[in-house]
Parts: sequence; C-alpha cells; structure tokens
Amino acid sequence: MRIAIIAMLSLALFSSCSRPDFDDPDSLPQTVARRLDVHNPQIRRVLDSAHQQVTETRSYSQNYYQISYPGGDVPRETGACTDVIIRALRAAKIDLQKEVHEDMAADFAAYPRKWGLASTDTNIDHRRVPNLQVFFRRRGVSLPITNKPQNFLPGDIVSWDLNGKGMTHIGLVSDLRSHESGRYLIIHNIGGGANAEDRLFEWKITGHFRYF
Repeated sequence: MRIAIIAMLSLALFSSCSRPDFDDPDSLPQTVARRLDVHNPQIRRVLDSAHQQVTETRSYSQNYYQISYPGGDVPRETGACTDVIIRALRAAKIDLQKEVHEDMAADFAAYPRKWGLASTDTNIDHRRVPNLQVFFRRRGVSLPITNKPQNFLPGDIVSWDLNGKGMTHIGLVSDLRSHESGRYLIIHNIGGGANAEDRLFEWKITGHFRYF
C-alpha cells in the first residue's frame, strides 16, 4: 500500500472518529450493538486483543522496523493493517512472525516475489498482506468469498483490494454489529489507527480466512 494514498484516506475517513471503551456498553454509539458473548476461548482472546488495539494503536505506520524474533512487534501505539492481525492472533498463542517465516523458509517459491527478496526477512515478511494471504491459504483456513454478511463471523480475517490495482488491506471481523446494516464491524488500521467500522463490503474482498 502506498503511504500517500493511505494518508489521504486517513484524513478523509478518520479525522473525526471517536474511540469508545468497548467494555462499557454505555459508551457505544447508538449505531453499534453490544459485544456478543463468544464462547470459543481462542476467538475470545483474539477479539479482546483487537478491541484493546482500538484504544492503544492510534497511528499508522508501514515503516520497516528491526524487531526481535520470535515474538517481535513494532511500537504498540502504531502499525499497519497487518499488525492488527498479528497482535490479535498472538493473544491466542499464534505467532505469525514465526509461522510465516518457517513456512517461507520451507518453500520460498510459494510466496510473492514482489519485493525483490532473495531470502526471508523476519522483520517484515509477516507484515505484508500478500504473504499472509498465501500463508492462510497454505494453512488451509481459506473460505469461499461471498457477498453474504452472515458468512463472516467474529474472529474471521478478511483481505481486500482497495483500488482494483492490487493495493492490499486486511482486517478482523469483530463481535460488534452495526444497528444500521446488521453487519459485524471490521477492526482494522487503514491510516488513522485501529478502528472498528462497518466496511466489510466497501472494497473488493480477495480473501476470507477462519483460523479457529
């Protein structure tokens, strides 16, 4: 994703966004339903982490960082769309940094060669949407893409093409519904920090994944 375009999207879409406390029902906007009682403990941890990011991760950065391995992370207050997914799954003991690296090391040719890399890079490989798409498909967690909102459940991961030209994005289906559309909100970071918004069908969906 090109940072200039993302910055424009951020200014247009997120300059007036509020950041409610999702654990406090009285703070939810009237257009948003209360959180569901999700019983799967792994999905519950993923969702709790994602909601926490809404309050903590208030800026966007796709900068290259030198991070530790395994378990490395960029500064908590920032990150790209992929970092929402990385942090959420870590809460369920899934370290995408380690998992993607090991899979790429085992079959490097299966992954996109868009960035001219000759080998793996544990600092950035897992932070790229095309790599996550390949990893999820190879892991066997890919689902059919449909236009039916009821097929997208809390904890699902969705990827998009933002502009029809391969500008990629990724987000997490939350356990909050929009009263207006009935759809689950998406927790994602597209330029203004992590937010929960009704944007499932705003762009072309290129991947639907269910890890648990």
